[in-house]
Amino acid sequence: MSQLKYWVWLSSLSGVGAVTAAALLRHFKTPESVYLASESDFGQVEGIRKTDIAGLVRKDITTADKIIASCAKIGCRVLTLQDAEYPDRLKNIYDPPITLYVRGNLPIIDEEPVVAMVGTRTCTPYGIKAAENISFQLARKGLIVTTGLARGIDSAAARGAMRGGGRVIGVIGSGLDIVYPPENKELFASVINSGVIISEYPPGIAPTPAHFPARNRILSGISLGTVVIEAPKKSGALITATRALEQGRDVFAIPGNVDARSSVGSNLLIREGAIPILSADDIVNEYADLFPDKIHSPDDKSTTPTPPNKTVERQPQQRSSGSETRTEGKRVNDSAQGQGSAETENGRDLSALTGDEKTVAEIITNSALLVDDIIVKSGLPAHHVLTALTLLEIKGYTTRSAGLWAIVD
Repeated sequence: MSQLKYWVWLSSLSGVGAVTAAALLRHFKTPESVYLASESDFGQVEGIRKTDIAGLVRKDITTADKIIASCAKIGCRVLTLQDAEYPDRLKNIYDPPITLYVRGNLPIIDEEPVVAMVGTRTCTPYGIKAAENISFQLARKGLIVTTGLARGIDSAAARGAMRGGGRVIGVIGSGLDIVYPPENKELFASVINSGVIISEYPPGIAPTPAHFPARNRILSGISLGTVVIEAPKKSGALITATRALEQGRDVFAIPGNVDARSSVGSNLLIREGAIPILSADDIVNEYADLFPDKIHSPDDKSTTPTPPNKTVERQPQQRSSGSETRTEGKRVNDSAQGQGSAETENGRDLSALTGDEKTVAEIITNSALLVDDIIVKSGLPAHHVLTALTLLEIKGYTTRSAGLWAIVD
């Protein structure tokens, strides 16, 4: 408990976000060491602003003690980055929260086929039906649905998954003692009873507009893919899809009426390469090989047609479950990744590359990888890896399919 209060203290400091907290932990190693550091010590940390230092030197642990007491009162746990239960999928994104507040039964996320379902609050009956039906089928076939539990598509997805007997992971933008929207009180209780609700915000923190975009990175970060049901051109669902792409995750979208404002964003995602889906089977088929013991079909065989004119070339034999890469269902050892050579097995010459581009290209020479895996293997900052991949794609060295980056033959 003594260490926990320092984690809570650091994560709840006003103005100190996840990226700054991570920089402090890299420098000082533990949150207790951050707490005990002096003003001059903070000045040696790269990227720390004077406004950050002003908050860090106040050394007020009272708020942390109150938060821990509140957690005990409402029955929520606090996970930190160092805890075994903290998902590696989330830990390996660019800006993971250093603490998570948890109510309910948290599954071992890294071992589960988790799919995020998002969409607009001002949805149509078509969107509600699609969200409920698809989440229902996903739950029946063994997948876990995660959603923001907001009005509209989020709530419909949660209801559908629970009706299918599945578990739901709710990720909210407030403290776990606050139900938002208020009319979802029964839904929140049901999710906690059969699944789990998580937040990076401690009890007592009200939802604000800024919290929801931040919440979205957690939704996509714990998921293998994100399904966009209905989304206007500017919406939180599109922010989640963008974060999913940045994290190397799959993005799916349900086609909507081309004249409907609520479907403009989701239709644009399909035009830009998102995986179009007509039923839950289109999602199930993406992950069945990765999770043969988790994903099942209650039917002997599916009668769902394959969507015509699919715009993304799929590679189901090469997928990542979040922390490891598999080829034809087998793990690929680090020693087999072919790192360090100037030429790939297929003979692609990389000798003209330098710096980050060369580092990234050599990592994916002989095996397609997700962005998160490339970041971990390279040791480079996330934005360096993303920039290098973009430049390599422009120059014709790399290609991306199903969220996996590979060298072009």
